Amino acid sequence: MENAGLEFSVFPSRIREADFALSGPRDYVKTLAEAKACDVADTYPDAWVIGADSIVWADDHMLEKPRSVAAAKTMMARLSNRTHFVFTGYSVVCRQARHLYSDAAKTAVTFKRLSQAEIDWYTATAEPYDKAGGYAIQGLGSFMIQTINGSYTNVVGLPLCEVMNHLMEADIITPDPGKANWRNRTAVNAP
Repeated sequence: MENAGLEFSVFPSRIREADFALSGPRDYVKTLAEAKACDVADTYPDAWVIGADSIVWADDHMLEKPRSVAAAKTMMARLSNRTHFVFTGYSVVCRQARHLYSDAAKTAVTFKRLSQAEIDWYTATAEPYDKAGGYAIQGLGSFMIQTINGSYTNVVGLPLCEVMNHLMEADIITPDPGKANWRNRTAVNAP
């Protein structure tokens, strides 16, 4: 969002993802994003709050953050030479304006065939262990990506085009060409 010229603050929600049942990838991320945004909006009712949640979906299973080197290696082997999907739910909430909008984006990501040496090297870095699916497209993991079909920023963690479109369509932000930035109401982000 900063790269898109938006000023914002980050306030983590108190939502526990484990409290939500997996109902299918698209509905799951939308539900979590909305719960996160609403939680923060309850504390800041006059702010425009954006909540988001991303998951990696492969073989009809959610791939969470790997908790060990062995789990990360298994994940990389599972994704090697295959296509998986990244789903990100996003929600825009302002209690004072009585605004609530939620949607989700889906991107197909295809990994190249990974050698055991590549898997060993990547899982020896710190990068896989705080990322759903065990990789960062915007980091060291970029070498594994053969193709993507859909939003790149969705794979990073927030489908920026879709979010910005909603913010403009709902008149929450407007371009300010005289200043090369946006005129906006107060915005916060609920990761």
